[in-house]
Amino acid sequence: MITSTQFKEGTIFINESDQLVEVLTYQHHRKSQARAIVRVKLQNLDTGSIIETTYRPEDKFKEVMVEKRPKTYMYNDGNLAYFMDNVNYEQMGLPVSKIGPLMQFLTENMEVEGLYLNERFFNIALPANIVMTVTETVDSVKGDTVNNVMKDAKVNTGLSIKVPMFIKEGDKVRVDTRTFEYVERVTEPKK
Repeated sequence: MITSTQFKEGTIFINESDQLVEVLTYQHHRKSQARAIVRVKLQNLDTGSIIETTYRPEDKFKEVMVEKRPKTYMYNDGNLAYFMDNVNYEQMGLPVSKIGPLMQFLTENMEVEGLYLNERFFNIALPANIVMTVTETVDSVKGDTVNNVMKDAKVNTGLSIKVPMFIKEGDKVRVDTRTFEYVERVTEPKK
């Protein structure tokens, strides 16, 4: 058993609704005379949905040990996304609906972690940040960069994000896979 005060990013447990969830972020809060609480942002590993909730420090949950195995994303046919196991080269399909919004980050031949529970491949995990290429955005106008103004942009997978005004088409940007937000521009080292 694990208490809510023992949460770490990446902890996987079964919540009070018998859902398999992963901790994305957590914060311990205590206001003057009020009882302490733990605010958490969770991802349902079966549906991909994000849940924000609070727990008391004494709340206990069953922690689940999930095995992670390296996989390579191959393609999807609309219903199933296909992954190749990097050890035995076996190909496996996973329903696109189960992967949920993370599908917007996948590109062919991308390395991901396959999540296994009781030897059953049930979902994938992505790194916290992924480098993507901006394929579509509007040009900034001189004077627009005075404030921290953001504009719409599309990246190579079709995902729409907000980026700073100085980002141009062709720029590489780092995107947070948990919040779907721009993190930084990636500059390539000079040769």
